[in-house]
Amino acid sequence: MSESYTRNVVEAALLAAARPVSIAELAQVFDEQSRPTNKELRATLEQLEKDYEGRGVCIRETANGFRFQVRTEFSHEISRLWPDRPRKYSRALLETIALIAYRQPITRAEIEHVRGVAVNPEIVKTLMERNWVRVVGTRDVPGHPELLGTTDEFLDYFSLKSIEDLPPLAELKSLSDLNLQLPLPVTAEGSPADAVPVDSGLDSGEVPTVTVSVDDSDGDDEEELKAAENSAAGLVAAPPDEDR
Repeated sequence: MSESYTRNVVEAALLAAARPVSIAELAQVFDEQSRPTNKELRATLEQLEKDYEGRGVCIRETANGFRFQVRTEFSHEISRLWPDRPRKYSRALLETIALIAYRQPITRAEIEHVRGVAVNPEIVKTLMERNWVRVVGTRDVPGHPELLGTTDEFLDYFSLKSIEDLPPLAELKSLSDLNLQLPLPVTAEGSPADAVPVDSGLDSGEVPTVTVSVDDSDGDDEEELKAAENSAAGLVAAPPDEDR
């Protein structure tokens, strides 16, 4: 079996899947007698990544595998394929998912402590229905409140391989084209906001700030979330699936 054959099959599989595909899944595409090893498949994927350098699409590894996606610098142009869909999240939803992502595991009460307002249960419900957030355990305190964390689907959506790949908060502060600043105060040890994210670029005494693009209107969070999914910076190289 030639290297070009393996490369072409892997390329076709990624394009046809229109979702992240793991190396184990890619191996199953081949006949058993001609199946490449995981090491050979990874080498093929690395070569494909090089082949697509400078192109409109790229191959990106996320939490659930590899996929084709539109390069970030072309996402604005490609989003015009869906011109009638809003492109912004609500402020409350963005603040909630940002806190969960950077402070996980975190309880709803801890989210409310940082935001200063009650968490709309519909926001958490929407995030769970989209499989971006899940219950990862309970806090060992009276009442045993649920601890929330992000999922692999959340990582896939934002083209992240792991949660450690989230942009450092110090880096987000420098993005001038984004307009909402969400302060995450560092308080005394034991309080909900006492941890500084790994590799955040901040000392424990600094106050990190998340900067994101939001819609200040009070529209329906679930509809905004579904609509915004089709205009993220890392668009997959396939039309959106309305059933997902």
